[in-house]
Amino acid sequence: MQVNDAKASIHRTSKQNVIIMMRREDKQKEIEDLIKLINTHKVIGVLNMHKLPARQLLMIKKKLYGKAIIRMSKKTMIKKAFEQLQADSNGKPDVAKLFDVIKDEPALLFSNNNPFSLFRTIKVSRSPAAAKAGDIATKDITIEKGSTGLPPGPAISTLQKVGLKSSVQDGKIAVMQDKVICKQGDVITVDTASVLALMKIEPLEIGLDLIAVYEEGIIYEKNVLDVSAEDYLNNLMLAVQQGITLSLEIGYVTKETATLALQKAFREAKQIALECNLIEKEFIDEVLMKAVREAKMLEDKVK
Repeated sequence: MQVNDAKASIHRTSKQNVIIMMRREDKQKEIEDLIKLINTHKVIGVLNMHKLPARQLLMIKKKLYGKAIIRMSKKTMIKKAFEQLQADSNGKPDVAKLFDVIKDEPALLFSNNNPFSLFRTIKVSRSPAAAKAGDIATKDITIEKGSTGLPPGPAISTLQKVGLKSSVQDGKIAVMQDKVICKQGDVITVDTASVLALMKIEPLEIGLDLIAVYEEGIIYEKNVLDVSAEDYLNNLMLAVQQGITLSLEIGYVTKETATLALQKAFREAKQIALECNLIEKEFIDEVLMKAVREAKMLEDKVK
């Protein structure tokens, strides 16, 4: 009996060793796969998958099909992959800095597309969601003044718990002034969650959270990536205007500024001619008009 127990114990131990060996092989393969994906893509992003339902993940994967690959992995695997890349002088050592921004439940995004375009695709795919006590506010939550549509009653005291000033107008509870009841990054309290549920406000968003992106040695964080198309065009137009102004000020003539430079030179030449009373056919009318005005002023002073 003891011999059989010993054999069974050896068999179990051997089986456990095989399982452990397989697990180690799987881990190493996962690290190698991550390194291969990083080295074969220009853009590497860090995603936070915290509280992301499977349905929303499937939807965003469909939208990103052909544009990007999403790979979920454990933090330890991602860290080891980054460490090996950092030690490889021929790889992308700077990409390891992405590990510093990883939080909660991470995933990596791999693409060769423009990172700003990817961010917009991910952002528009987000959907509103109700807030629960303990959630973190992703933006300032503001209750605007006006009718709540709620009848007078216990709801008034519920609103007052978060500091909302209210009164009854036309048989409905109305908020008297705008108020931020929860700031970005703060934990949503039970009272705040109750008010939001009462007013049917969904302040949160469900979707992928792209924290940062690496491209050609540069890491773009969310606050840089989150630029609207309108703001981008406005900034681009401003940059063009400032470039033209600088070109004209320093006298650096380009194909785009040649006409403006000639117009500027003509205006400056005209100003000099008027100040020096220089008679030229292009400016003679202005010079004569100036002389008439000065003569008139002198005549008035003499009188």
